[in-house]
Amino acid sequence: MPKEKIGVLCSGRGSNLASIIDAVERGDICAEIAVVLADKAEAYALTRAREHGIPAAAVVRKEYAEREDFERVLLEHLHAHGVTLVVLAGFMRILSPFFVRAYAGCILNIHPALLPSFPGAHAHRDALAYGVKVSGCTVHFVDEGTDSGPIILQAAVPVAEGDTEDSLAARVLKEEHRIFPAAIRLYVDGRLRTDGRQVHILPPAEGGAL
Repeated sequence: MPKEKIGVLCSGRGSNLASIIDAVERGDICAEIAVVLADKAEAYALTRAREHGIPAAAVVRKEYAEREDFERVLLEHLHAHGVTLVVLAGFMRILSPFFVRAYAGCILNIHPALLPSFPGAHAHRDALAYGVKVSGCTVHFVDEGTDSGPIILQAAVPVAEGDTEDSLAARVLKEEHRIFPAAIRLYVDGRLRTDGRQVHILPPAEGGAL
């Protein structure tokens, strides 16, 4: 059976990308990272990818008049590399239905909050402002809404007295690095079944690892 080919979309330094690369290189994820794309030419994620011999390219949003033109170029790169699974690792743009339909059911995202609470771009700020005592992160399928797709995995972290956005983000990021590769592995191993909003995790195949 052919390996899944993963296309990773990033916007920044790519720390979640690094955790995925490590998992693939360890053999924990039986897939190939086929290409890394960033919407900023200066994104360090591109350097991380190239250091591991992974094709990488910048597709800069401001160079395109329309969002659909930008997304069409992203899709051209993904298709050219045979990508079967799209992973959003700190990609700070909302994808339109045009893009989502091209990879329906095959896009995973990591969000730094316990969805459905605090969707959007300012999750840590919003969580602290609300006064929650527990925050965390969520891996979910991407649908045509904003951080609204079916939930695959979540991890919780305590919110400490005096936390800032930065201190909370650092604590949550450790959990992101743990559960994002785990969720990708479940997908690649064929252990996810979606029934409406419910994502069921199937047991491993006989003789397989947990």
